[in-house]
Amino acid sequence: MAMRFSILGSGSAGNSALLQTDNTRVLVDAGFSAKRLAGLLEELGEKLESIDAIFLTHEHGDHAAGLGGLARYPHISVFANRATADKVQAGLKHRIAWQVFETGATFRFRDLEVSSFAVPHDAQEPVGFLIAHGEDDLLSPRRSLAWLTDLGHAPQHVRERIRDADVLVVEANHCPRMLEADTKRPWSTKQRISGRHGHLSNEAARELLSSIASPRWRHVFFAHLSRDCNSTAAVETSCGAVLTARQCGFSVVAAGAGTPFFTF
Repeated sequence: MAMRFSILGSGSAGNSALLQTDNTRVLVDAGFSAKRLAGLLEELGEKLESIDAIFLTHEHGDHAAGLGGLARYPHISVFANRATADKVQAGLKHRIAWQVFETGATFRFRDLEVSSFAVPHDAQEPVGFLIAHGEDDLLSPRRSLAWLTDLGHAPQHVRERIRDADVLVVEANHCPRMLEADTKRPWSTKQRISGRHGHLSNEAARELLSSIASPRWRHVFFAHLSRDCNSTAAVETSCGAVLTARQCGFSVVAAGAGTPFFTF
């Protein structure tokens, strides 16, 4: 009873990932139009009609834009905290099948156990997720995925939540030197990005990974890269050695790109 995971797309243009078990198909975030999500799923041999639920981290458009097109898919439950649900619903013409959780709480959906945790980002009440499957026995070994993007820094409780995940998706949004040199963004935007409620830099991601003793990680995905202010090479140079030394596999997801299925 393995889990399968694929990032459909990652970056400022949109973020979403598909997580599968034998009995359940969920999206983590839905930051593309419903039409685009359907196309991305079809590339993996899946259909939007087969999605059972969406786990929503926060209300920003690059994570929630697809909810506007869900009127045709009323069977899809959307899990979010109250602040996020209210913010998204206020901008929609149709009613979403919200399943509201308290930030910090653990809830179950079918064969998944989902723990939410607060993250520091400039949204209403953003969260990360630790999603687990299985009962930790020989017949059904427990596997888990930690989803950690859109945060300006990593408090201690975040570090504790991601330590025992088998697979970690972590933000490596920008290279500070490339952000400083960028001519497209005004100073105020650069301050927001690099602030404590903005986005993790490559160096901040490296410090986070280095700070956690004896993690369980089997594979780490670096995601939410800036198209203009980062590169896969910069992430590999900054963060790769930490994981190589720990004999942990890793992938850097280019801005706008996705990943093939990863089974664990």
